[in-house]
Amino acid sequence: MIAVFADTHGTDSPRLSERGERALRNAEQVVHAGDFTTAEVYDAFEKRAAELTAVHGNSDAPALRDGLPTVTTFDWAGWTLLVTHGHEHNSTTLPLLARERGADLAIVGHTHRPGIEELGDLSVVNPGSHADPRGGPRTYARLQAKDGAIVIDIRNVEGESVYRRHVAVG
Repeated sequence: MIAVFADTHGTDSPRLSERGERALRNAEQVVHAGDFTTAEVYDAFEKRAAELTAVHGNSDAPALRDGLPTVTTFDWAGWTLLVTHGHEHNSTTLPLLARERGADLAIVGHTHRPGIEELGDLSVVNPGSHADPRGGPRTYARLQAKDGAIVIDIRNVEGESVYRRHVAVG
C-alpha cells in the first residue's frame, strides 16, 4: 500500500491525525505531493516513512525547493507513477508531461481538494490536504494494487472512504 499526502503547510510537525499517522507508518511507500512548508515537516515525514517519494510545492521553503525535485516518477507494482505538486500544470500540460515520462498515473496536490479525474487516458489523483483542506474534509489517499488495477481510496482523517475507484492503467 502507498499512502499519499499533500499540502501539509506545517511549521514543525506533520499535522497528522491518528489514522493518517497509522497509514503513513504502515505504508510500504509514502508519497508527498509538495507543500511541506519547512524542512522540519519534511524530516518528520521522512522519519516515519519506510520509503518517502516527495516533490516540492510552491509554498515550500527555499532549502526544500532546492533539495526536492519539481517532478519525479517511480515504478510500483508494474506501473510508473508521476508525482508533481501541480501548480505549474493544467489539463493539457499534465498529460503531456506524463506521456513524456512514460507515466501510467499522476499524483498532484496544490488545490487542497481531493479527487480522482481522467485527463484523456491519464488518471490523476489529488489526495487533498490532511491538514489544511479547502471546501471539504481533511483527506489523504491510499493506493493498492489489485487484480491488474490500482485501487485509489481517498479517505478522511477518521479513516472513512470519501472517493474510491479502481483504475486499470498501463
